[in-house]
Parts: sequence; structure tokens; C-alpha cells
Amino acid sequence: MRVLFVTSECLPYVKTGGLGDVAGALPAALRAEQVDVRLLLPGYPGVLERLEGVKVLRDLRGLPGLASQAPARLLVGRGVDGAPVYALDVPSFFGRKGNPYLGPDGKDWSDNHLRFAALGRTAALIGLDGDGARGRGAWVPDVVHGHDWQAGLAAAHLVHPMWPYGGAKRPGTVFTIHNMAFQGLFPPDVLPQLGLPWDAYTPNGLEFHSRVGFLKAGLVYSDRLTTVSPTYATEIQGETMGFGLDGLLRARAAVLEGILNGIDTDSWDSAGDPHIVSHYDGTNLEAKTPNKAELQRAFGLTPDIHAPLFGIVSRLTDQKGIDLVVEALPHLVEKGAQVAVLGTGSAALEQALAGAARRFPGRVGLVLGYDEALSHRLQAGVDVLMVPSRFEPCGLTQMYALRYGSLPLVARVGGLADTVTDVTEDSLADGTATGFTFAPVTVPALLAATDRALNLHRRTELWRQVQRNAMGRDVSWAASARHYVATYRAAMEAAGR
Repeated sequence: MRVLFVTSECLPYVKTGGLGDVAGALPAALRAEQVDVRLLLPGYPGVLERLEGVKVLRDLRGLPGLASQAPARLLVGRGVDGAPVYALDVPSFFGRKGNPYLGPDGKDWSDNHLRFAALGRTAALIGLDGDGARGRGAWVPDVVHGHDWQAGLAAAHLVHPMWPYGGAKRPGTVFTIHNMAFQGLFPPDVLPQLGLPWDAYTPNGLEFHSRVGFLKAGLVYSDRLTTVSPTYATEIQGETMGFGLDGLLRARAAVLEGILNGIDTDSWDSAGDPHIVSHYDGTNLEAKTPNKAELQRAFGLTPDIHAPLFGIVSRLTDQKGIDLVVEALPHLVEKGAQVAVLGTGSAALEQALAGAARRFPGRVGLVLGYDEALSHRLQAGVDVLMVPSRFEPCGLTQMYALRYGSLPLVARVGGLADTVTDVTEDSLADGTATGFTFAPVTVPALLAATDRALNLHRRTELWRQVQRNAMGRDVSWAASARHYVATYRAAMEAAGR
């Protein structure tokens, strides 16, 4: 089985969030299931710099939305793991340093519709020769798997081909929703630049409230739909989390499924993580303590191995519930806790957290920005990792925390609800408790959960038991990869392959 991953980011080439982690880790798990996975990535500088043995597969000058003589090529080279990676090398679209979606002013690039339409169009070209027929000896995907709105037009181009197929059947298509809140919406007058016919601009096609919807295209035209947790698959079929597309998702419920994300358990491993100062596992949890001391030093917190240490690694936004944390900080400090926050985001929240760090020196520490090594050290050093999101399709940080015996404290939404088992009398008795959950997503509910965590932290043996439960939970990609293989087969069947 040959699968083409179409994604706008992938660790270690480029990453802004969880999509990069997923695209970086899932292919390896699929290869363990004998799936031949290849990536198609935009030709960002960080991608082109890391490919080896690069070859030009075809000239793509004349792509829709691109000046006729502007350089555009499809490249293939060996990625960092040795597997082939396709890169769409269009310097005028992707030869920009920094964030792949935002300009230096923090606003979306004005040509994002062209940049990612080109990515979708190119996905439909993989395996075709210059005349539109399947090329002899070419690698031809059985399935094209698009991720999020940036890849949403791939399936549309396969359903509305602007070239002949030479009698060959199109690949099956799978589209994964990583976050319904980001939909890729553009004015209708961009349609001629996307290489798609006007008859695709209908309520049953690309049109969404008088705009062109890239995410909607993926939902309409793909054979199978997935999202990143079972609970989120249910939530997005409701009005609150569906962001206007809940009706479409209910109509397509028969081909929609939630497949829980996993994590890279080699990179996130308390027993061998090169970023942390002391390695440990469930049999020697006392070796976790030096990591706590190091984290307190790094965040300017008072050295105190007995103080309950709460941590956050997150985008600092209201969606992530960081405003709730700001309100909860005085209560936590009053209870004797410390809090370490790593992240960047809303200027107002950054200022509020900086103000709290000044108000509570030695008790609240803040590092603005993102630092991969420091995020590992935080996961290893905290006692409790907080993820109080108002919505969370899956979430990865809480699964990293499980691996490090840092008990997650999470809102009971989306993938957070699917990955963390609340500490209760029953879950303690049967050995399934792995953290703390709360609902509704309010300050009082958050404070009640933090108080439960503080109370358990005083009961050392029970705390150790829950840490061992957490570290024993399987958060790898193995089971989910097998689920994806079954989904790919269903997509191939739908496409008549």
C-alpha cells in the first residue's frame, strides 16, 4: 500500500503545532505496518536544506496563480529518516523564513490561498507524467492523505481533474481534521486562480457562506474523514465545535471516525531523553527530583523540592484556557504551589503572566517563546502538567506528561478526555487513574481540580501509584497506525481500487 501524506508542516523540517508532531511521527508507525508512506511538503528553506540526493521530477511552471515563467519544480530527495520526501519548490511561494503561514506583521500571508492551492494541485499530480497519464515506473499513490485546510484542495483536484487520467483510477482520499477552528476561507474571486472549475463553487462543493472553503473541500470530496480523537469526532458534529460545518459532518458521519493521535515515544522518554538532567522510569521515580530542581533554577523559582510544581507548555490563548490559569495563580500560590509557564501567544496573556511573575517572585516563572529542549525539561520537572483548554481536538502535551510521570490536569474535552483517566476512588482502586480532569471549563472547576491534585500530592504513596499508572499507559502510534491502515483500505475501496 502506497500512501502520500500531504501536509504543510512536519517535524523536524517545520513545526508550529501538533500537526507537525503528527506528520513527523505517524509515517514511521505506518511503515512498521508495511505501508510505503511518502511526504509531500512545501519547499520551505527548512525542508530543502534537510533533503539529500535531490532530483527534479518535473517542471511545474504555469501552476494556477503563479506567473507563467516563475520557477516551480517538484523535487524528491531523502528525508532525515532516509525515506523519500517530495517538495514543492516554488521560491516565490515558500522561500520565506519564519512562520509558514504568517508574515513578519503577524498576519496571514496574503497569497496563502495560492500557496496551498499549489500544494493540493501538486498532490494530485504525483505519479502522473507530463501528459496526465500514469507514468511508467513512477511511484503512484494508492491513497492521498491530506491534513488540515492547507491540504484541503488535494481531494478536490482529484475529483475535478483538469487533465486526463489515461484510464487510470484515481487514488483513494483520506482527510484528517486537526482543528476545525482553522478553515482556510477566501473570497470567491480567487477561484479561477486555484485551477478548479466554477461548478465546484456550490453549497455542495467549495462554497461556505459566500467564501471558498479549503477545509470544507477536504470534507466534501474525500472518501474517508478522520479526526484526532474519538471524543472530538463527536464534538464537531455539534453546533458549538462544528464551526458552521456540523451539518456537513453529520451528513458524512458514516465515513467520519476519530483516531486518537499517538506520540513519538522514542523522543519523549524519561529513561533516555537527552534534554533532561536525570533519567528515570516507574521503578526509580526518586530520580525525577533532580529534574525538578533544574526546572526551578531555569524558571527562577525558589529551590524547594517539596513544593508542588505545576507547569504549562502551550500557545498562550483563550482557547487553551490560559486566561483561566491567570485567574487561578493567586490561589495556587496561596496553597504553596509553584507554576512554570513556557509559551507565546496573545499579547494580553503574555503581559498578564509577566505581571504575575513579578507579583509572585520565586513562585511563578515565565519563559516567553518556544524552546524544544526546555519543553522536555519542563515535562520531566513538573509534578502536574496543566492543559485547561476550552476545546482540544487531541492534545499531545498531556501524553508527553504521562510518559514523564508528570500528572496531567486537563479539561474534560476532546482528546484530553480520551487520554487522561481522572483520579477517583474507583480508578485508584483498579489502577487506571492517570491524572485529573474537570468540567465545565471554568475557574471554579479548575480550582477544584488543582485542590484535588494538591491533596493527592501530600499522599506520597498514592501519588507514586498514579505516576506509575500514567507511565504505563500506551500512548504510542502502534494501535492508531493499524486503524489508519483499515481506513486507507476503505478509501481505496471507495475509489474503486
